Amino acid sequence: QLQLVESGGGLVQPGGSLRLSCAAPGFSLDYYAIGWFRQAPGKEREGVSCISSSSSSRNYADSVKGRFTISRDNAKNTVYLQMSSLKPEDTANYYCAAERLGGCARSIPMADYDYWGQGTQVTVSS
Repeated sequence: QLQLVESGGGLVQPGGSLRLSCAAPGFSLDYYAIGWFRQAPGKEREGVSCISSSSSSRNYADSVKGRFTISRDNAKNTVYLQMSSLKPEDTANYYCAAERLGGCARSIPMADYDYWGQGTQVTVSS
């Protein structure tokens, strides 16, 4: 079964940057769409960004547009989320997830995603 592993989280000051990675050791992600989600304490999990299997479609939540960039490197079997101009409200546990049909819906619905990683913590604080 596909297993996803996130990395790259940590503590960063407001205005700083982090790059999250999502990998699937032993599996090819070529045909999967990948989504990034986050969940802050006491809040529901929300979609942050997604990228289709062909990279032709990329969508972002309004709260991160212009600050976050999603990309994929199929040769490295890895999907990235570059986060810049980070704000304290970006603090959350970030998860990547894979969608079997390869599509990336504009609303980034959790229900579309079949496989989930364990998450990586991002803390934005001075």
